Amino acid sequence: MENNRQTAKENFEVGYFRPEDAEGIVNLFNAVYGDGYPIRLFYDPQAIIAANEAGEYYSIIARTSAGQVIGVIHLYRSAPFPNIYESGVGLVLKEYRHLGVNTRLMEYLYEEFVPQKENIEELFGEAVCNHAFIQKAATHFKHVETAMEIALMPAAAYTKEKSAFGRVATLDYFRCYKPKPHTIHIPEPYEEELRWIYSRLDDTREIKLAKDTVKAPQGTTSHIEMKLFEFAQVARINVHEIGDDFTEAFRNMEAQAITNKAVVLQVCLNLTIPWITATVNMLRDRGYFFGGALPRWFDGDGLLMQKVRCSPDFEDIVLESEDAEKLLEIIQEDWERTEDLRA
Repeated sequence: MENNRQTAKENFEVGYFRPEDAEGIVNLFNAVYGDGYPIRLFYDPQAIIAANEAGEYYSIIARTSAGQVIGVIHLYRSAPFPNIYESGVGLVLKEYRHLGVNTRLMEYLYEEFVPQKENIEELFGEAVCNHAFIQKAATHFKHVETAMEIALMPAAAYTKEKSAFGRVATLDYFRCYKPKPHTIHIPEPYEEELRWIYSRLDDTREIKLAKDTVKAPQGTTSHIEMKLFEFAQVARINVHEIGDDFTEAFRNMEAQAITNKAVVLQVCLNLTIPWITATVNMLRDRGYFFGGALPRWFDGDGLLMQKVRCSPDFEDIVLESEDAEKLLEIIQEDWERTEDLRA
């Protein structure tokens, strides 16, 4: 009898979302997270259907022969450039884990689904650093680690499964599907770090060094957008354009983020801007530290800088590869510089 039950469990298929899967996705999220998952979309079947129809989300489904949804992984837009998608929000029903469901989902997503989508040029993901499973999978599926977000996720996100007891960092990894060679300007303070990251990428760039003496043209206006993630207490600030008004504009936005109780402040700077070094130095003086590169973030690349208004637990960060360890060393050393500023 036990063998029959095991055979039934192993009998599942993986494919793209069908409207009848929507109720199953809701049931899956309730089973794994209860009612506590912060993205409320996943508790609304009609919203799930609409998001897939609009291309804002793509849901990849593992379902039994009877149609029960036992696992899911998603692609979704979270960067300014609409043709880069984030892969994530993956989960598997507890009794179907250790049967290769997640691996099958990723195989289908990365090797079958995405290559057929003309509108997807680059993928990225955020692998949590309280375990290394997703990191191993990302490396296997040809992703490159380029950035790390310190203290990104609150422990409350892992309450039900009790897999973390403090804020959790994420390792960001990217995979190029449609190359776009372009010119980037790397800031002097991080020249060595960024040249190392770009030497490992699966896409090519013309790299120029941005001098501190190059300033924003007089009378130009900054284009800055901020998104607040209330549950995570994170503010993500995307800087599309740097004008000569940047310092004042940024201070106002940073004050707004702190008023809204942001613990983690992230700034994504457009690396196609030749006068980026002056902005990087200003942010460094305000306590921001290196995060890494974000390929194709604005269509052109981005530079992540970050400030954390808590004590990051670097010792609890779990990493799989030597490159990820080196990236963490770079980030921790730059964070320690900000500690010296406060001393």
